[in-house]
Amino acid sequence: MIVRVSQIGPVDAAFEAPPSKSYTHRALIAGALASGRTRIARPLRAADTELTARGLESLGVPLEWLPGEIAVAGCGGTFPAPGEVTIDCGNSGTTLRLLTSAALLSQHPVVLTGSPRMLERPVGPLAGALRALGGEVAFVGERGFPPIRISGRLRGGKTAIDGSISSQFVSSILMAAPYADEDVELTLPAAPASRSYLDVTADVMLGFGAHIERRGYDWFRVESGRAYRGRDYPVEGDYSSASYLFAVAAVCGGRVAVTGLNPASVQGDRRFLDALEAMGCRVTSGTDAVTVERTGDLAGIEIDMSSSPDTVQTLAAVAATAGSPTTITGTAHLQYKESDRVGVTAETLRRMGAGVEVTEDSLTITPAPLHGVAVDPHDDHRTAMAFAVLGLAVGGMAIRDPECVEKSFPGFWEALYGEGLL
Repeated sequence: MIVRVSQIGPVDAAFEAPPSKSYTHRALIAGALASGRTRIARPLRAADTELTARGLESLGVPLEWLPGEIAVAGCGGTFPAPGEVTIDCGNSGTTLRLLTSAALLSQHPVVLTGSPRMLERPVGPLAGALRALGGEVAFVGERGFPPIRISGRLRGGKTAIDGSISSQFVSSILMAAPYADEDVELTLPAAPASRSYLDVTADVMLGFGAHIERRGYDWFRVESGRAYRGRDYPVEGDYSSASYLFAVAAVCGGRVAVTGLNPASVQGDRRFLDALEAMGCRVTSGTDAVTVERTGDLAGIEIDMSSSPDTVQTLAAVAATAGSPTTITGTAHLQYKESDRVGVTAETLRRMGAGVEVTEDSLTITPAPLHGVAVDPHDDHRTAMAFAVLGLAVGGMAIRDPECVEKSFPGFWEALYGEGLL
């Protein structure tokens, strides 16, 4: 299947932001471990979050998807799996990494595996830290990579963990830490990648009743015995997914309003709005909507997006339509995502006619006259959506395998179609 994207003029559109994928993953795990029942209101039902839900069900936790909510019967900190289980995490790195530490709370060993791409994504730093905290982690295939077999017990204590490849290594341990035999203290010797996601993790943990202390992003301590409590938990809107909608106004001109976003959110991808504003867009936030408007030309910027990794490709697409070059730094860890996002983005923009320079930790886009191309997203939802948006400004774009957006934004194509953009 292919979606063809034509050029359109200035827009005047309104959307509702889909629920946050990051919050939904974490609320599912906290609710599953909690004592009592949890009702997750307005969750994201997408391919990734369904993989986490199925993984928890494999571990013995009853879950029920209802209209507009998920009902979770918490296990009280011990997964009642009837025996050893294997969980296929597909292409969801969040599912595999967050469930790796939680698997130590099962009564039986757990094997975590996934797609061919997942088996290329490293988990060595997480495995090493879990061993220091009492767990047993065996690599079934290549050392340092999934599949992995988890057994033993989460005893707790102190350890260091390298989160420079992924902050999910840290989030994984933090989420399970309230159920360790003793307090868990983590030291991060290097700055973590995508550090804002640690704010999301802490926010969910605190919301479910855990006690966590921290010193910025280099030290965390979680109190043992302060377990999660079942509750009604509403999921806020997703700034990562909303970035594509805001970008439509930036590349096409006109105005886009998005409802359902928390103006005080700790989500790092809120910074995408700062980038658009710096490039020349007008951004306004009301009580029920955030609006982006562009009436003039865009200017290139220099910006560190290390805490907003999921909007780097969207920003690169916008930058290709600006009047001067843009340099995005903080991109090194994007090679470990669903695809090598920097490499794929650079190659596609070059084929469209833009100038692109890549270093180990940066991406510079020099605008030039663009033309549409066929885009292979390499099964990466964010690549498909970023270049679909750019196609609205350029025309002649063909997005292959468009169903890959099911991973995080199942209604993406329908949203554009509903506003007459496709």
